[in-house]
Amino acid sequence: MSPSQSLPSSQMRHDQDERQPMAPAPAARGLNALDVARGPLSIYGSQKASLALDVIVVGCGIGGLAVAFCLAQAGHRVTIIESSPLIGEIGAGMQLSPNTTRLLQKWGLGKHLDEIAVRPEGVAYRRYSTGERIGFTKWGEDLEKEYGAPYYHIHRADLHKLLHDLAFPHVTMLLGSAVVDCNPDAASPSVTLKSGEVLMADLIIGADGVKSYIQEVVLGKPNAVELTGDAVYRTTIPTSLMMKDPELREFVEHPQMTAWIGPRKCLVAYPIRRKERYNIIGLHPDDGSVEAWKSQGSVEKMRRNFDDFEPRARRLLEFVQSAVKWRLTDRKSLDKWVHESGRVVLLGDACHPILPYRAQGAAMAIEDAAVIANLLSRISHLSQLKPLLNAYQDLRHSRTSVAQASSRLNRKTYNLPDGPEQRERDENMRRAMALELSGSLEVFQRDSVADLEDSEESKKSDAMFGYDADAEVEKWWSAHGRELELRSIPMVLCTVDPPPRSESNGLEGMIVARFWPCFVLARELEVTRIAVGLAVDFIPTRAVVIPRKLEITVPADPWAASWVFERG
Repeated sequence: MSPSQSLPSSQMRHDQDERQPMAPAPAARGLNALDVARGPLSIYGSQKASLALDVIVVGCGIGGLAVAFCLAQAGHRVTIIESSPLIGEIGAGMQLSPNTTRLLQKWGLGKHLDEIAVRPEGVAYRRYSTGERIGFTKWGEDLEKEYGAPYYHIHRADLHKLLHDLAFPHVTMLLGSAVVDCNPDAASPSVTLKSGEVLMADLIIGADGVKSYIQEVVLGKPNAVELTGDAVYRTTIPTSLMMKDPELREFVEHPQMTAWIGPRKCLVAYPIRRKERYNIIGLHPDDGSVEAWKSQGSVEKMRRNFDDFEPRARRLLEFVQSAVKWRLTDRKSLDKWVHESGRVVLLGDACHPILPYRAQGAAMAIEDAAVIANLLSRISHLSQLKPLLNAYQDLRHSRTSVAQASSRLNRKTYNLPDGPEQRERDENMRRAMALELSGSLEVFQRDSVADLEDSEESKKSDAMFGYDADAEVEKWWSAHGRELELRSIPMVLCTVDPPPRSESNGLEGMIVARFWPCFVLARELEVTRIAVGLAVDFIPTRAVVIPRKLEITVPADPWAASWVFERG
């Protein structure tokens, strides 16, 4: 891969919104690449790829940084290409569930998450017009004990900076470098930059988001996103303002996610940055007032959208000074993530964009990164690349499809119009909350325990939060890894031409061996079953004259022995 310039981490952009640069959270000051990277020497221990790949990652978002770091840890050489001249995340708060945080802890970020993020006590669902609490799910220490990792609320830019500082010492970053062409050909995979520079690689990963160009390369055609008819305002306010209001103070002192749900709209809010900022997300019908995917929103329109919400929610919006407005788009999970050449693959929103109603968009991208890098930490020959990428899609496709479907279902559930369905929903949530709260107080009956454990929401949480990306790869490798290794061992079939029978031709005592490059095609193949030859280490196709007795050492298990071939 051609040399490129990398960017000092001090030149990153981390925006609170689009108005001004965002200063790091106070507890995060002093973090640098060395601090963050000072974790385990390798997240894969002694396991590293015996074949180091040159990898290009297109896109420097959360998924791109995560996969770049993990691939570098797996022993590969990684270059990130980002079209923006500055890197950073524009957005506000986000949620990190245990399926994500167990990975981030393994990567050495646990201490830093504790320093800058907030551990919520739970999530409360409230009736939009009255503020009545109709549902509650407890998180906190109970959740951490159950799933072995905590739940966090964090500013998106803070997580992005942590991942940047984690990856920066180990990868090359090219900023202000838009990819204008991608050649997926297995013989010479490459990307062409707007500058005209061509970069070669063994593997190209498209982590370039919902409007991915690399996706078009994989599919061979554009694949437009679908507008959902919803839009979202994102903003944060200082919690110092809330602390002056007795009715708003509890939202800071007892941190939890609060969701006011109403007809076709909801407000979701929670503290971030060690409770110094309060994140507010306002989901509402898209009025079509802007055509851009993202734009500066009108604060007055934001307030009008929620003027029928309870007084506390409206008072929160009075503190808002600016907000970014996003139009929500959706796309069904692609059936094809891997180009037929086996040299280009998609990750994150580029192949499975997820609506924000389940808080799993970034989580799925981080899981993708962990799975693909863990698989590629085991590669020993280029012929294994495509099978490993196909395994990545097989491991991830059904899970990300479930996350997409779950988010769409939540959208429908939260946005019900007032009426019979809404009343039934509220009653079901009240019943589940009663079981949840009685369970925490240990005053429930045995039947209540069974009801709570068997509830659909509990099952969904188990499936979502209990997922361990690295453990899933280990299961796959235990079942399929040996076969992949055997099928991918570069070998040569040695065939023998017997010498002429005449003893006067000078070839007496010699045999002619012809070496034919091949691969092991069957798991059951044994050397002793080859009738006229022997599988040996790779030698270019040629005919050679060798002594009558041929002794060859075959290093690949199960043939780790010296095999002797002798003309009888």
